[in-house]
Amino acid sequence: MIAKFKFSSAIKSSKDILFLIKNFNTEGELFGNGDRNKIKLFDLNGKIINIKSFKIPNIINKVAYKYFRKSKARRSFEYATILLEKRIGTPEPIAFLENFNIIGLKDSYYASEHLVTELTYRELVEIPDYPDHDTILRQFTKFTFDLHEKGVEFLDHSPGNTLIKKVAKNQYEFFLVDLNRMNFHDVMSFEQRMNNFSRLTPQKGMIAIMSNEYSKFYTAKTEAEIFEKMWQATSDFQEEFARKKRLKKKLKFWKKS
Repeated sequence: MIAKFKFSSAIKSSKDILFLIKNFNTEGELFGNGDRNKIKLFDLNGKIINIKSFKIPNIINKVAYKYFRKSKARRSFEYATILLEKRIGTPEPIAFLENFNIIGLKDSYYASEHLVTELTYRELVEIPDYPDHDTILRQFTKFTFDLHEKGVEFLDHSPGNTLIKKVAKNQYEFFLVDLNRMNFHDVMSFEQRMNNFSRLTPQKGMIAIMSNEYSKFYTAKTEAEIFEKMWQATSDFQEEFARKKRLKKKLKFWKKS
């Protein structure tokens, strides 16, 4: 077994973190349902951190992650570091660890600061009368605009992947999580920007508010053009999502038959 790991330069207790990762299966408090990837909370010298254990890859990805691609754990660590350098909110990265065997990647872990926040974007979708709904949605849109201006294309920009923290009256901060899929650009096109909103909400009213707010900062297009493109990207995503869901349902039916 070969282990590869890296720690944030701000971390002094690397041995303690390695101990927690190596004892991941028997220690820690489970956070979330752990359906796909498993996250556990640990106490690190009085500070709560979370460690994410990524789903064990299939045989093809085991090889790919050893020879051709960076693991999800490593990408999460590196992308978090880049985001903070760009002054974009994300939990402080602590470390990543990869275990390799003769075939390829066996398992991998990403450790980061554990942030406690009031909500995620999902609450805005599911609770229309959430307090300060309009204010939060508009500030989130400005946050997304700033991402785009800094060339960050967050491919998993979806309801559960932005933590939202209230820091003052009518003032919120935003933190990206689940970071392993990102592209970085010198300049993002209009189409890339609008497509980046496609996974967030199926609600046309929310798209209208985000289009209105985005148009205040992105002046190359009119509000109507922004709304049209953002709504089209959203509709296309929802149709594709529904198609995949129907196909998955059929496959399950065929397997049972």
